Amino acid sequence: MSRIPVFNSPLLLGFDQFERVLDRISKASADGYPPYNIEQAGDNGLRISLAVAGFSLDDLAVSIEDNQLIVRGRQAEEQEGRIFLHRGIAARQFQRSFVLAEGIEVSGSHLDNGLLHIDLTRPQPESRVRTIKIEGGRKAGVKKDARTIDVETVS
Repeated sequence: MSRIPVFNSPLLLGFDQFERVLDRISKASADGYPPYNIEQAGDNGLRISLAVAGFSLDDLAVSIEDNQLIVRGRQAEEQEGRIFLHRGIAARQFQRSFVLAEGIEVSGSHLDNGLLHIDLTRPQPESRVRTIKIEGGRKAGVKKDARTIDVETVS
């Protein structure tokens, strides 16, 4: 099933990056392994918890590429001579990606009881106030006075 482009209007210029991010998200969400939770941690924090039972610290890698948080898991080769009568614990490699908004930073990660926790912080933007000069137009050689107006912007 193909996705209908959202930003294909001629009035929406420069939104092709958002279109690529949406495509990337739809492809990444198809695989449900490993399962994960995302929870609010305080006013400016988030925590991603992935269920990675059977993976050790050496089997996991967390990295940031561009604006994506990527978690990879690859278990070492199994010991020879082990015979499973039933194998219900997944031992496959995985890659899980999360697209991060501008300004979100990874503050740390830790492995605890089969859960990989990744802590994120969202710094509060500082409010800036700029004064924009309004120029008066010239009419028949008469120069009008310049006036200013205060505009509050949030970055």
